[in-house]
Amino acid sequence: MTPLFPDHSRDPMERLARRRAHAKLGWYTHACVYVLVNLVLVAVSAASGRNWAIFPALGWGLGLAIHGAVVFVLAGGTNLHERMVQAERERLSRGGRGG
Repeated sequence: MTPLFPDHSRDPMERLARRRAHAKLGWYTHACVYVLVNLVLVAVSAASGRNWAIFPALGWGLGLAIHGAVVFVLAGGTNLHERMVQAERERLSRGGRGG
């Protein structure tokens, strides 16, 4: 009998793919919440006659940009992590145990 939810935790590529997909989904969720909350803040600030909503949008936008850079550039886009892991494997296979 085939299990309803197969155990993919043994396959490293499957785990990596799931982790990356989860990170990207997290960023998309973060971006949607950012847009929705800032639309409300813009409406409230416009109703009050002042333009204060730009300040939380800029601060939070910086955090969103950093989150995006980590998810899309450092973690998955450039394969930096995989190259570093491969370099360490090669170093260890040559007998270099030092740090």
